Amino acid sequence: MSIDTISNIITSIRNAEINKKRTIRIISTNITKNIVKILIQEGFIENVRKHQESKKYFFVLTLRRKNTSKIIYKKKIILKRISRPGLRIYSNYKKIPKILGGMGILIISTSKGIMTDKKARIKKIGGEILCYI
Repeated sequence: MSIDTISNIITSIRNAEINKKRTIRIISTNITKNIVKILIQEGFIENVRKHQESKKYFFVLTLRRKNTSKIIYKKKIILKRISRPGLRIYSNYKKIPKILGGMGILIISTSKGIMTDKKARIKKIGGEILCYI
């Protein structure tokens, strides 16, 4: 396990999509909790439950099948990490990029918490661009 929890989430979801698995397990932290909330709101995750194993907490995520999600995918979910520990990428609210012409979701860490690009533009808050879906 690496220290970068956001990359762990992205890699776990991507690998589950490739291997056609329905459930994955990730470590429970505040960052992962906020990102999982966004993924539930956007329809990528169907169900989440918290699981404890020898004093460590995990989230068990149930991924939504392609035919029941909000957005219809041709091949697979595209997840990409933008800002990473070696290279942080920041943006103000005016210059937040639009992914797939506004169809994609950009997850941003702001001073008001982790949120999507649409909420950040509405609240006029910039921040660190974490990843996009």
